[in-house]
Amino acid sequence: MATSPSLSPGIVAAVLAAALLHAAWNAIAHGTPDRLVGFAVMGVTDVVGGGALALVGGFPSAQAWPYVVASAAVHVGYNLLLLAGYQLGEFSQVYPLARGSAPLVVAAFSLLVLHRDLPVLHLAGIVAVSAGLIALVLVGGRPQRAQLPAVAAALATGLAIAGYTVIDGIGVGLGPLLGYIGWMFLLQGPAMPIVAAVRRRGRLVAALRGSTARGLAGGTIAMLAYGIVLWAQTSGALAPIAALRESSIVFGALIGVVFLGERLGGRRAVAAAVVVAGVVALATPSQLI
Repeated sequence: MATSPSLSPGIVAAVLAAALLHAAWNAIAHGTPDRLVGFAVMGVTDVVGGGALALVGGFPSAQAWPYVVASAAVHVGYNLLLLAGYQLGEFSQVYPLARGSAPLVVAAFSLLVLHRDLPVLHLAGIVAVSAGLIALVLVGGRPQRAQLPAVAAALATGLAIAGYTVIDGIGVGLGPLLGYIGWMFLLQGPAMPIVAAVRRRGRLVAALRGSTARGLAGGTIAMLAYGIVLWAQTSGALAPIAALRESSIVFGALIGVVFLGERLGGRRAVAAAVVVAGVVALATPSQLI
């Protein structure tokens, strides 16, 4: 079984920065008056930004194209599932559950299918990150029957996250990097604007007035955040990076406390501390384990 590559301090710092950016765009998306239209504007940003990167980076290699297309398709499904989850349930429930379940799936795939061995401390870190994030969902008690559709959407979103993480983790190494990133965003971008145009019909222009600025900001930040993650995945450390980037929910909780006046609470603080402990374990070089 091949050993999973180590995470350098630079990669750890970059992925944590991407996690902070990811939390920021999700906070922006959550506050958008019409979330569907906000996601549509983000799709326009994907087309423009992805097109620019595609012009600079050129075409992906022949071996990378199936991964580019598959990633774009799974990202479209992810956006639709995330949107459904936000419409069915609370942000504080859907987001942690979706993000927390994904690293476990990626770790299992990395171990069982890709045969990439993980140091014990790194595996423990992945479990800690996921457990801490899922605990953030459960601090208010078990989900009630009325919340089950939102929970199902969140878990399906987590599977989609795991899916595109694995696809991109393999495909991005086939390069070139900018070409892969650009075409992936360019192909996925039109889907949400088309969905919004169909569902909003004559109301789309009016809805854009309150959602355009947030959508553009969220789309730009989201592209930057995932571009950093894709660069980091060229290291081959797929499962640890998948767990590290989900620390975004801790940043999200801090954003809620500092900027939105939300209360963290003792149980949420403990869950966040578990996530931080997992991040520390993942940041520990394998040579020291």
